[in-house]
Amino acid sequence: MADRLMTSMAADDVLTALRRETRLDKAVLARLACCLSLALDGREVPPSINFSGGEIRQTSFLGPDGPVIYALIAHVYEQPDLPDEVLFSNRSIIKNHIDRGCARLEQWFNECERDVSRWLEHLLKVVEFDGRRELIGAGLDLLMGRTVLDQRNVIAELNNTARHANSHLAIMGKPGVGKTQFLLKILTDIRIQSNFQTHFIYFDYKGDVVSNTRFLDLAKAQPYRLLQSGQNLPINPFILPVYDDQTINVSAREKAESFASINAKLGVVQKGALTEAIRAGYAQRTATDAPYPDFQDILNIAAQMYEDQGRNDDSLIEILRDLATFNLFWKHGDATAPMERLTQRTLLIDVHAMPVLKELAAYLVIERLYKEMALLPDSPVENDRRTIRTILVIDEAHNYLSQRNLFLQRIIREGRSKGIVVFFASQSPNDYQQKFFNFQELLEFTYLFQCDGVSASALQDILGCSSKTAKDLQVEVARLEPGQVISRSPNQTEDFVKFAAEAFYKSYG
Repeated sequence: MADRLMTSMAADDVLTALRRETRLDKAVLARLACCLSLALDGREVPPSINFSGGEIRQTSFLGPDGPVIYALIAHVYEQPDLPDEVLFSNRSIIKNHIDRGCARLEQWFNECERDVSRWLEHLLKVVEFDGRRELIGAGLDLLMGRTVLDQRNVIAELNNTARHANSHLAIMGKPGVGKTQFLLKILTDIRIQSNFQTHFIYFDYKGDVVSNTRFLDLAKAQPYRLLQSGQNLPINPFILPVYDDQTINVSAREKAESFASINAKLGVVQKGALTEAIRAGYAQRTATDAPYPDFQDILNIAAQMYEDQGRNDDSLIEILRDLATFNLFWKHGDATAPMERLTQRTLLIDVHAMPVLKELAAYLVIERLYKEMALLPDSPVENDRRTIRTILVIDEAHNYLSQRNLFLQRIIREGRSKGIVVFFASQSPNDYQQKFFNFQELLEFTYLFQCDGVSASALQDILGCSSKTAKDLQVEVARLEPGQVISRSPNQTEDFVKFAAEAFYKSYG
């Protein structure tokens, strides 16, 4: 392998100018240019035949990232053992990508009016979203099924902002009518169509999805079986973006309210004690590499507080003991670090084996997802198609919707612009009309399998049809065959559409 190469004159001019503007080393800028071109141009990079630019030494260019760069090249070119002269020389892959990448960097710099801050912001956008470029401007148009009478395809344009206010979805129906198979087919379609750039976090309440290895393989989902084989969820609910007093105090108060919304036995005294214990937990971990507590920390502090005050254990201590003892979440001393970004992971969280705390465990994950969502930039829209980053999937949603989950409500209200979507599966439309929050109003896509006792008003809300049509449909909904669905019609000329739903085992079995 040559120990140096010569860039083109144009590339050297770009590197010199950017070095002056950014104060970054030329080798660092060359490395950036090379990796961007690898990602954007791949094997289609044009050969560079100009060698009159500046010299770049191999040791300076590779630095500590040599193995990573060579791994990227092997991946892009699908050749693990490329000859040395092909990798780094005057007629090499790396030279071609440096010269091509420099042209891209110069173009973006000029488009940003040579403003370094704007240029860096543009680079960040490219790095964060370019992996989704096949999704930006393209549609997630999903085949939901075929009409019963004339076998027309029923298509849901999930991320079409011109036609739909949001992408939230609900599937409703009695047990055993095909809801889960329909849901798994939709999720698998989304994963494949988005080239696995749209992720999901799935709460499996019954434990029937986690055993579907075909789905896990196709969707590339990582299962976490809580309370089974000692496996915990590598998420710490106490991680914050910053650890100043105000952020810690707000988070502690929110945690206390979350616990109280799930367990009615937690009153003002218990909420105050939990808030104080959480604050003390952060104080205990101040100035450490991991400045956040875990549930064992909070339990120890709360138990000591109770002992000092001569108080008997109550429901708060019981909940904290369960959270710590059951090893549900990441704790200090675990071999691996906690997840940094949930929106970049596809997880299936199996809670069916948990005798208690199912809803609280979900609440804490949803809270963490919302906090992360709030820090994200708006999801890009192109050609009326919005990039969907992550789907929160809640099976057996009737177990969750009655809880006053403030963060779930916020995700549903605010998630549209961030590309965060919620999918529900439940047994009845009645589950979505809670006194404290009407979820139904914010569900753009609703699919109704066989249900008993559905009111005409609920059908009218779901389908957007007339009251007469809704009354006529009440009996038909109760008599739908397994696998048959009634939903709002994509055609304005129809009040509703009745179709045979696509099932995962038929599409991907």
